[in-house]
Amino acid sequence: MLTVEKIGGTSMSALNQVIDNIILYQRSGNDLYNRVFVVSAFSGVTNLLLENKKTKAPGVYHRLATQQDYHTALAEVTLYLKQLNERYADLGLDITEADKMIDLHMAKAKTYLDSATTMLASGYLNEGILLAAREILASIGETHSAYVLASILKRKGINTELVDLSGFDDPRVMTINERIRDAFKNIDLQTCICIATGYAKGTEGIMREFDRGYSEVTFSKIAEILRPVEAVIHKEYHLSTADPGLVGIDNVRPVGNTNYDIADQLADVGMEAIHPKAAKPLEMAGVHLRIKNTFEPAHPGTLITREYISDLKRVEVITGTGQQLLVDIYDPLMIGNVGSDLQIMQLFYNHKVSYTFKSTSANSISIIIWENDYNALLIDDLKSQFEKVTCEPVAMVCLLGTNMDQPGLLARSASALAKNHINIIAAGMASGRVNIQFVVAREQFKEAIIALNKEVG
Repeated sequence: MLTVEKIGGTSMSALNQVIDNIILYQRSGNDLYNRVFVVSAFSGVTNLLLENKKTKAPGVYHRLATQQDYHTALAEVTLYLKQLNERYADLGLDITEADKMIDLHMAKAKTYLDSATTMLASGYLNEGILLAAREILASIGETHSAYVLASILKRKGINTELVDLSGFDDPRVMTINERIRDAFKNIDLQTCICIATGYAKGTEGIMREFDRGYSEVTFSKIAEILRPVEAVIHKEYHLSTADPGLVGIDNVRPVGNTNYDIADQLADVGMEAIHPKAAKPLEMAGVHLRIKNTFEPAHPGTLITREYISDLKRVEVITGTGQQLLVDIYDPLMIGNVGSDLQIMQLFYNHKVSYTFKSTSANSISIIIWENDYNALLIDDLKSQFEKVTCEPVAMVCLLGTNMDQPGLLARSASALAKNHINIIAAGMASGRVNIQFVVAREQFKEAIIALNKEVG
């Protein structure tokens, strides 16, 4: 009954709970084994190495890329990793050995990065070298966290295999899948616990395509190759019917069951149960995915499968985002003109801008994009071809569910917003009825979520 399990960075930083609530919970003897744990870096480490995911505050990578002094920043990361080691001394970590591992690893990383900056200074290479530097830096966090957890488990007498997929000391040219197969080929999974790094080195460059979502992609690829009975992601919260931070902890509950289509819908508005490119291999391989709360080990969490459809007509999740823009394209010549939509979409494609929502009328097309994807050149191109183009900040709120085909749901939802004096700027629902979307003023995002959760949640 093999499982492949992913432990997120926030959970990893509560390492004693990870050991008690995940590794050892209701298990002993041989029942401990036949599990692969893919670990993220400890919370905050990757932010220091690359950049802060939320605030974009620069890390080591930014200083290297802009030809600033990155040695000081790298030394600060080294000190921080050693401070983390001290934190886990009471769990049995050998501090001397752990610090030695960091010193050796960081010295080697510095050698690689110094060589990269020499090449950058030559002016002959740029993008490829920067991508390689980003890969090197990203790998440090997971190499450290995997080492720490594996070392502690070994000291507890648990047969543990450290599966280092970072390839830091391995010059062999391999794809990510080849590296994973090679790493696991001689391991008897039934007699050990495997602790694998969330970063995996490969010729395609995992950061190049997935950037900060890489650890879930590594997890997904391992599960795709090993074909476990179940894949599990341990987070610091449940996958809930709404955001408890918005509607209150007493007004939400774990989703319980849903399918991969709903997982995709969640990712489309930034509420990822799993990175969408990590979900697809699991879905296609028929591997079930469970989302569990690290701090509630007795709760089964939420099971995501390919086939699940709720027997009960219900809304499973109410979610959304306040970080979007509405681009409205108006032109009186649109009516009866074949190809206006194609013309607009071609411009979006040319500028590599995706969208999350689109609605049309006789003379206008409204498109919702992420605020971070705003592109002034795209807007200029649209203005050059259409009479009027406007752009305004908005929020989107969504009702998601595998079986929401119930009469009156749309009307009740719109009424709930109206009762709270929330104007609907635009609305949409595809024929599958798994996602009902409302576009509202950005300042009314929280009110809209609360109103919908109270009425139909």
